[in-house]
Amino acid sequence: MTNDDHNRTMTVAVCIAPGTEEMEAINTIDILLRAGFGVTTASVASDGALIVAGSRGIKLVADAALVAVADEQFDCVVLPGGVGGAECFRDSPLLVEFVEQHKYDGKLIAAICAAPALVLEHHNMFPTAIMTAHPAFQYYIPEVRRRAKRVVYDVNSNLLTSQGPGTSQEFALEIIVRLAGKEKAAEVAGPMVVWPNMHYDILPKT
Repeated sequence: MTNDDHNRTMTVAVCIAPGTEEMEAINTIDILLRAGFGVTTASVASDGALIVAGSRGIKLVADAALVAVADEQFDCVVLPGGVGGAECFRDSPLLVEFVEQHKYDGKLIAAICAAPALVLEHHNMFPTAIMTAHPAFQYYIPEVRRRAKRVVYDVNSNLLTSQGPGTSQEFALEIIVRLAGKEKAAEVAGPMVVWPNMHYDILPKT
């Protein structure tokens, strides 16, 4: 992160699809907006629908179809989980190309729950990166690269992964850390009453 990064708005694309896990998408979007980031929610639905039903039937509304923003460059691409959503990501050539291009450009890729396994690992996008995933999907990741932590960042690959709905708050705060620093993450965490209040450095790590 450079000094210039501190002086501009970070941009993040949060991808959604039918079957996306709602907490993982909404918590991430909400927390990144609290940080002042520019968040674009992009639908990967095969029919281009901007309103999709999440994994629990809650309607999620995208800002745009992925095809409409696929040529834009973001500072981070987020892939929430949910089996149905992750499978839609996996089967979308446009989504795969979108992630690959951002990876090539050195941008942060952040995936949670089933997405690290069903999308990133399935397409062998990060063949040397350490990562985690939902416990039900960790077997997709070779043991030598698998970690059981709630949130895992691979500095060499600029890849952030996390385990599931219950870790989505930590996941989103870690995105802020990687894009804007720990002070900004602490600033966001404080009013949210994240334990222990006001100091990201001493948030619980497992």
